[in-house]
Amino acid sequence: MTDVRTVDYGITLLRVSLGVLLLAHGLLKIFVFTLPGTVGFFQSLGYPGVMAYLVVAVEVVAGLMMIAGLWTRWAALAAIPVLIGATMVHLGNGWLFSNPKGGWEFPAFWTVALAAQALLGDGAFRASALLPGNQPRPAPAA
Repeated sequence: MTDVRTVDYGITLLRVSLGVLLLAHGLLKIFVFTLPGTVGFFQSLGYPGVMAYLVVAVEVVAGLMMIAGLWTRWAALAAIPVLIGATMVHLGNGWLFSNPKGGWEFPAFWTVALAAQALLGDGAFRASALLPGNQPRPAPAA
């Protein structure tokens, strides 16, 4: 049985974890691989270079939004196509993420976790609570 007293904290843990992962991957592409290097990698896979900029933007912006708890459902939904793309890139490498060049296990799981987050919403400690009209409403009387 679900403990309704702690469910928002579990949702928050998932939200912040996913946000940190997204942000870390976006910043990795900016500061370690560099944007030109990321563009080159995307082009080496047969994708247009502009997709690299879109992916980095989604990872950074959606990551920050999820960490803050601001429009979490939309941020998670925006990140799902990025992770589906990552899954597709890794399909030929086998299932296990520890395989050479990384398998599709981690990006596929991440896609499912983002879908769950989109269904669950913000959880506790969310910036969206500060927006007008987003304060918790009392449950209707039975």
